[in-house]
Amino acid sequence: MSGGVTIGQAAAFAGVTVKTVRHYHKLGLVDEPRRDVSGYRRYGSGELLRLVRVRALAEAGVPLAEIGPMLDADAVQFTTALADVELRLNERIADLVARREMLHRLADGDQVLLPDRALALLERADAFGFPPDIVAIAREGLVLARALVPDGFDDYLDQVEHALGDSRFIALVKRQGEAASWEPGDPRIEELATAMADHFLANPALLKIITSLQIQADDDTARYGMIRSYGDDQSPAWARLSALIEMRLRTAGVPIPRQ
Repeated sequence: MSGGVTIGQAAAFAGVTVKTVRHYHKLGLVDEPRRDVSGYRRYGSGELLRLVRVRALAEAGVPLAEIGPMLDADAVQFTTALADVELRLNERIADLVARREMLHRLADGDQVLLPDRALALLERADAFGFPPDIVAIAREGLVLARALVPDGFDDYLDQVEHALGDSRFIALVKRQGEAASWEPGDPRIEELATAMADHFLANPALLKIITSLQIQADDDTARYGMIRSYGDDQSPAWARLSALIEMRLRTAGVPIPRQ
């Protein structure tokens, strides 16, 4: 390469564009060679080697602002800097993998908003024979509960998992699902409210389904109220049913706040 090569030839040799070479010059990463007698800048072996190294580091993910100091450092400093760049690249890779997984889960709708444990519970609800519209409302309620009271969400799931082993409770909840289409004045609502309240009181562990989120949201009753009222908003009959159940539980001494 005696006499050197033009900027276009240098760019081709390094595998970059002429525009990129000029950008490297502007940042001070590669010195501009002097012009020859013909007025052209000629790149010698030193400039070409530097150009190739800059391009290689840039392609490896090293920020351009860090490349100059790295190339000017001694061997130990250079190795240390490379290790730091690798660490940051690994962090970026982990973040990108997590984002890709989220995109895959987004294809399944709201499932991205719930952990696998909650999704497994919803699948069990299907297996128990709950209607799809009731399962959909339950899914939305879980999303809301997790968003508003994240610290109490796992405890709430603990209580729901335990309750799924209670066949009488499951039967009552199915009946509650049917009640969504009843008129608010239907006498069956009061009968169901009494049956559900009595079962809660006879099985105090089940009360944690009601109180676990309430305790975690105690600093902000509005958050608990939004969760509590979500199902009621879907059906006037549910609103009356909830009110009757809570009235009976309060009368029995269960600490349920009034909204």
